[in-house]
Amino acid sequence: MGKISASVIFFAAAAAAPAFAADSSLGPQLDEIIVTAALRRTSVAALPQSVTVLDRDTLRAAGVQHFEDVLSLVPDLNWAAGTSRPRFFQLRGIGEVEQYQGAPNPSVGFLIDDIDFSGVGMPATLFDTQQIEVLRGPQGTAYGANALAGLISVRTVDPGTDFELNAELTGANYDTRAVGLAVGDGMASGSAGWRLVAQQYSSDGFRHDAYLNRNSTNGFDEGTLRGKLRWQINDSLRADLTLMHVNIDNGYDAWSINNTDTTYSNQPGRDAQLSNGAALRITASINGLGELRSVTSTASSKINYSFDGDWGNDVLWGQYAPYDYFQSDARTRRTLAEDLRLIGDPSHALFGRIRWLAGVYALRLTESDDVKYTYDDQYYGAGSSGLSSKYSATNVALYGSLEADVGSRSTLSGGLRVEQRHAHYADSADVQTPFPTQTNHMVGGNLSFETRVADGEHLYATVARGYKGGGFNIGSQILSEQRSFGPETLWSIETGVKHARADSALQLQADLFYMRRQSMQVYLAEQLQQNNPLAYVFYTQNASDGENYGLEGEAAYRLGRWQFSGSASLLRTTYLGVTGQFTALGLEGRAQPFAPGYKLSAAVEYRHPAGWFARLDASAVGSFYYNTSDAQASSAYNLENLRLGYQRKAWTTSLWVRNVFDAHYAQQGFYFGLVPPDYPNQSFLQRGDPRQVGITVNYSLR
Repeated sequence: MGKISASVIFFAAAAAAPAFAADSSLGPQLDEIIVTAALRRTSVAALPQSVTVLDRDTLRAAGVQHFEDVLSLVPDLNWAAGTSRPRFFQLRGIGEVEQYQGAPNPSVGFLIDDIDFSGVGMPATLFDTQQIEVLRGPQGTAYGANALAGLISVRTVDPGTDFELNAELTGANYDTRAVGLAVGDGMASGSAGWRLVAQQYSSDGFRHDAYLNRNSTNGFDEGTLRGKLRWQINDSLRADLTLMHVNIDNGYDAWSINNTDTTYSNQPGRDAQLSNGAALRITASINGLGELRSVTSTASSKINYSFDGDWGNDVLWGQYAPYDYFQSDARTRRTLAEDLRLIGDPSHALFGRIRWLAGVYALRLTESDDVKYTYDDQYYGAGSSGLSSKYSATNVALYGSLEADVGSRSTLSGGLRVEQRHAHYADSADVQTPFPTQTNHMVGGNLSFETRVADGEHLYATVARGYKGGGFNIGSQILSEQRSFGPETLWSIETGVKHARADSALQLQADLFYMRRQSMQVYLAEQLQQNNPLAYVFYTQNASDGENYGLEGEAAYRLGRWQFSGSASLLRTTYLGVTGQFTALGLEGRAQPFAPGYKLSAAVEYRHPAGWFARLDASAVGSFYYNTSDAQASSAYNLENLRLGYQRKAWTTSLWVRNVFDAHYAQQGFYFGLVPPDYPNQSFLQRGDPRQVGITVNYSLR
């Protein structure tokens, strides 16, 4: 039996588990899950949209080090490789696939403890993380221009009032080592608490550079420091402060001319991100009015990204040497954001039944970027070139929502957001022309209906409008008429069902959605010189409409010592009304990039009262196009992960295996000319990680 078939059958078995009659006597019930990234704190069951929440236990059981480890558990979430850790995400087929140059313009929002890391999500390490929330579909009311496709929110563990200690040690093959420590305490009165976290992770990166005879050119070196303070100033005022420092200094040597794990680079690259961030959340209760919430956040990231452009060396190229290319990119990005929100007191609802919320939001983003190209080629000689750029954008928005009970079981809610975005870009190639600026006025919102058909059973329908700001195309090869592109808007219709009864061991949700993209931003990469691997021009144009529709489902069922869980998504995406030079690419009716037709996951977990436990995860991903410029597509693949362990009092020891059957699969692909003397267009793939076996020991005192 093929592996894909095995995974599909495994998923079907896990998803079928809810067919058993829910009986609380069969085992412990599933806990209620609260979503914190929505306009109001609310349970998953009562939220009228599709959302996945990965809690602390799931992250520990299914992950090892990074958010990348658990991406397979989330329906319709994909990511574009080309970096050492995921930065560029796609939800329901919408999202960016790279940022080799400046002018960031994300479609998927990414927050870590309220700090905006959209487009630079590498700091999402898992140690001491409480939960990860993924809200699918446009977040036009709550988050606006940076969340056209959805939002990913990472919440780390908050301070408590009692002493806590969490220490963890990991060792694995491929020279993998990790050590982490979290410690916290609070005042006996419960008025204040603090938590400090430190973790360091390293690995050789699963590649061997045959030219340098080194195993670490693609290695990981990731450090995390975090401090959190919670102060209940008085009965009506609370302050939460988060400080974080994440130093990721990874190698980048992931590509081989043979599409194997053996590389031949003489100048291995680097993928480093040094991020410092802070967030201050102040919550004040105002008698007779409601809750005033202020979230002020800032982040600064220094990003160094480089790679060997020819993926080889002069010995490899022989008579065609010198043939040596290298690209480096030094980027500094800073953000400062303020979200001030007044949430009306439900007990003082307008006219006795209308609950309200109003807010103002501001985001200032600046980025400087220095790209340098060096080359030594028998045709072009030796030399270098570069491009320096500066980008800034200021977003200001007003938003609000109303929510009213319609009868005893139904709720009607609506939201509106009005946003202005002013962006400016300049680079060293534009000294002869005026620097472009762009101002966008955008409107988004939602209208939702939710009804409780029975205890713990909810039906909902939502119509939402999302939007994304315009942007700039970069470089001297860009024509003046292509220098900028306009905003994109998206209309979404979604309906679904959720089941999460308090006395039930079953939780499930399923939804159908249809999204229509208008003035769709279509991305193109083109090699201008066939014998120059760095002679690429990247640009975006509003060249199409598009439609994205599909089905998503998740289920979890606890039966005695067993827990079954699974998720599934079916996705269809197409380009519509393609115009301009994109017409020649044959995109009309074709699927959008990084939008797999299906994605499945399933898990079976067993826990014995004596402390033994086991968890088996399986996932399957369908084929998808890598980019717009050509018809190169991935092959469908499936992966299996296993964890076996024993817990006794505060100690937990587990043996884990990632990619149990050592599957060969690709995460990213390019189709271009690289290999002399004829430089034919070929398919080059970035391979996924091989099988890894490790042991983790954890000591947790609460």
